[in-house]
Amino acid sequence: MTFENLKLFKDIAQTKSISRGAKLNGISQSAASQQVGELERILEVRLLDRGTRPLTLTPAGRLYYDMCRDALRRKDEFNTALGRLRSQVEGSVRVASIYSVGLSEMSRLEAEFVRRFPQAHLQVEYLRPEKVFEAVVNDQADLGLVSYPEPNKEIAVIPWREEEMVLAIAPGHALSDLAVARPEDLRGQDYIGFDEDLPIRREVDRFLRDHGVQVNQVMHFDNIQMIKEAVALGSGVSILPERNLRAEVDRGRLVAVTLAAPGLFRPVGIIHRRRHKFSRAVAAFLELLKAKPAE
Repeated sequence: MTFENLKLFKDIAQTKSISRGAKLNGISQSAASQQVGELERILEVRLLDRGTRPLTLTPAGRLYYDMCRDALRRKDEFNTALGRLRSQVEGSVRVASIYSVGLSEMSRLEAEFVRRFPQAHLQVEYLRPEKVFEAVVNDQADLGLVSYPEPNKEIAVIPWREEEMVLAIAPGHALSDLAVARPEDLRGQDYIGFDEDLPIRREVDRFLRDHGVQVNQVMHFDNIQMIKEAVALGSGVSILPERNLRAEVDRGRLVAVTLAAPGLFRPVGIIHRRRHKFSRAVAAFLELLKAKPAE
């Protein structure tokens, strides 16, 4: 006895016709008659009164018809519940991120992710750029967020956003009243930069070199937060992503001045292992990232 047999009998009973029931199930009338006859032989009862037109159910047939309806209804309920279960996003998403993506930004993303998928869990670790790559390659993270991402034979890159770079200055600095800063305005200024092994340092150095500008490098750090603190204390100026200065600018601790020379942006990308199959949770978080690149 299969669900196909149950549906066939239900349709025969409802249409009061073997031929119409057979048509609804895509089989011939003779095949339908044989199935009903075999069923009556197994149950040792008559289910249909074939002497009436249209067909009617015997008392045993009505019992069997009720059972068919209940069984098929439960099957539909089961399929619906199973479909919801299969589509449910659950499990953990491991993200390795550079520090400058920002705790506040990741907190907003996490809150939105949990709101949409309450059964899922987001785990974020902040690392230096090379450590983000290592975490993804070694399968310690599902996704990585890095600046100046470079694909290789193990790592694939999904472009995420382009961040405008601006001049970061302490309030009261000689350049803080500028509406727009020209590259030559930085000539000879005390400058706070990134460590030499970081891609952002090489890109800023190239920008200054292309414009014939030499600065007095007084400090260098491996993260934006430390550079911002040094700039706020008046130790020098720096070129940083504008979005990473917004909180300090709002509090009056820093001034962000647009650079007159166009084209200086920091690219940020999402990295993952090539040919890595994402879980539903990872795929859902990836879609959330791609939908909110610039907030």
